[in-house]
Amino acid sequence: MIDTAKIKLIIEEMLRLMKIDFDVVEILENQYTSSPRFAIKTNDSALLIGTRGANLMAFNHLVKKIASAGKEEDDSVKFFIDVNNYQEKLEEELKNKAKIMSDRAKSFKVDIELDPMSSYERMIIHSCLQGVPDIKTESKGEGRERRVVIKYIEQENQNL
Repeated sequence: MIDTAKIKLIIEEMLRLMKIDFDVVEILENQYTSSPRFAIKTNDSALLIGTRGANLMAFNHLVKKIASAGKEEDDSVKFFIDVNNYQEKLEEELKNKAKIMSDRAKSFKVDIELDPMSSYERMIIHSCLQGVPDIKTESKGEGRERRVVIKYIEQENQNL
């Protein structure tokens, strides 16, 4: 069980220690993962987000390590931290990209290989395209080069 109040306090204390002014840290539900999402509202968003979200991913990692301290590896806490809806906008962009690329894969009956993405971004693509007819997704590559391949799967017996 995730102690969201404790995680919220950790986030707020880290922001204070980093001398980052913030208005509020809200606890929201993430519709894709059913994990809590902690939404930070701040004027210092550029500093917290960083280039292509690198600082935000690092901040997420640090807070998760602190929140998981003393727990077994399997008991690690699962949640996401968002700053001024950056992650939410990113999710929308990824969903749109997944739809466009899956439509392209169906139209041309080819596999589409996307650019390398973080594990979180890949999870959004996989979730978005789960259950889409004629489409299958898989991850390929290692480390920073890991990417999603959207595969066109021709359905046999479509007339049945």
